[in-house]
Amino acid sequence: MTEKQYKVACERIEELLKTVGNETSENDKNFIELDFLSDAVADYEEKYFPVETPSLQEVIKLRMYEMGISQVKLSEILNVSPSRVSEYLTGKSEPTLKVAREISKKLKIDASVVLGV
Repeated sequence: MTEKQYKVACERIEELLKTVGNETSENDKNFIELDFLSDAVADYEEKYFPVETPSLQEVIKLRMYEMGISQVKLSEILNVSPSRVSEYLTGKSEPTLKVAREISKKLKIDASVVLGV
């Protein structure tokens, strides 16, 4: 699939989504076309726009946002200084194994993300 074909396919998917719904039969020609184009677009995007694993800094920032906590509050939760949290968030420093465990447990972040595995 070329970039031009990809763009046209995306436009056609938008058009089809206006007519194809949950109640549409799987034998309907629009349903079949939408299914086919969606698979082709997904394959193209996987090849040319792969989703990268987020960094630990990005995941911590997202979790802080979700929890509505500041760096100061995070430092209290992890029992480290606010400046240490700042170093984690800027990538200047990596958490120790003990702090990594706390990040995983208290922020509910998968250990593989925290440990960079």
